[in-house]
Order: sequence, then structure tokens, then C-alpha cells
Amino acid sequence: MKPEKPTQEDYDNWHKNPNNWYLGFFYYNPKDKRLLPPKRIQWMGYTVNFANPYSVSLLLPVFIILALILSK
Repeated sequence: MKPEKPTQEDYDNWHKNPNNWYLGFFYYNPKDKRLLPPKRIQWMGYTVNFANPYSVSLLLPVFIILALILSK
């Protein structure tokens, strides 16, 4: 049986739950499959869900590019 897609209420509850935020700004929620959920202060944009391996792999190229630019 296919798992049920989370509702907007689920997303809102996960977002409000302080246990899903480490140090106040690192979002880690294995139940949330989104790569880039909104930040705690939503008008500031999006953050990375560190519980999702795809979103972490999305960060690697960014860090590599930054390292290459800063090493010149």
C-alpha cells in the first residue's frame, strides 16, 4: 500500500515543531520528503532538509564551486 501524501497541516506541524530544528536553523525531518522546505521565518526563503539524502547531495556541488572560487 502506498503511503499517504502529507497534508498541508502535516507540513505546518512539522515546521512548527522545535524538535525538527537543530540550533534553531538546521531543519532535520525524515518524514518530510521535500528537498527545500521553507525557513523558520518563511519570508527569508528556503532551507535544506538535512534528513533527505538528495538535498544534502544538492549542497555538495555548491560547496565545491565555492571552494574552487575561493581557492583562486
